[in-house]
Amino acid sequence: MPWPTWDQAAVAALISIMVWLGLRSLRPSRVPLQQTHLEPFALEFAFVASLYAVWRLARMLPLATTTGAMGRGRDIASIEQSMHLPSELSLQQFVLAHDWLATATSWYYATVHVPALLVFLAWMFFRHRDQYPHWRNGLVICTAGCLVIRFVRVAPPRFFPDLGYEDLASHYGVSVYGPDVQRGISDQFAAMPSIHVGWAAVVSLGIIAASTSVWRWVFLPHVVLTTLVVAATANHWWLDGVVAVALLLVGLAVDTAVRRRRAARRAAEPAADVPAPVGAELPS
Repeated sequence: MPWPTWDQAAVAALISIMVWLGLRSLRPSRVPLQQTHLEPFALEFAFVASLYAVWRLARMLPLATTTGAMGRGRDIASIEQSMHLPSELSLQQFVLAHDWLATATSWYYATVHVPALLVFLAWMFFRHRDQYPHWRNGLVICTAGCLVIRFVRVAPPRFFPDLGYEDLASHYGVSVYGPDVQRGISDQFAAMPSIHVGWAAVVSLGIIAASTSVWRWVFLPHVVLTTLVVAATANHWWLDGVVAVALLLVGLAVDTAVRRRRAARRAAEPAADVPAPVGAELPS
């Protein structure tokens, strides 16, 4: 699937910065930034495009080896079994028994997570800009955590045909993975954590938290479907998704804590600057 490369994203970020600078110079001083849309959107697009470029560059680092990946994959399978989690293999076998479902599952895995995230970010920016930074920061922290953990290599279930797993996406011709660890859109051995599930959680939980419409619950199945899809395609273990969601929750909690601390500091600053009443006694 032809997703943008890191250098294309970098160029897009540079162009957006130039657009932002131009719009900033043209905006009348009497018009506050809060009443504009294009100027902050250009800056935000530059920021997101830069993060995407870093994400694509990270997989090119020489740390991306296959050492220990197979062993860790088997360890995760054993841990899940000891936790009595349902087998990913049973889900895949159910999907394979229905050709239309297997095809839809493969396409969902390959095509939905990035467009859904971009549409969500745009919707949140234009409709709920007050809440946008919170969810964008949670997304950044979650993705950064995934990038760090990915260097502890973990093989996904599809690398274990001896356990019965099949590479569903390759079978239906929509695999995002190349023939080796350095080629393809996504990393072969970056199963832990699942960025697919982490980003889907941002979309589902973000819409539910920001919107007041009763229809917001329609988007909750996105993260559920994504979790089922990554397992059915044998691209991730259940625990890959669990860790990704945990990273998102940590990211949101960190952002909330930082905002509360800043708010408390701002609230305390005016009080410290108020002069003492004339004639007030000094403490003994």
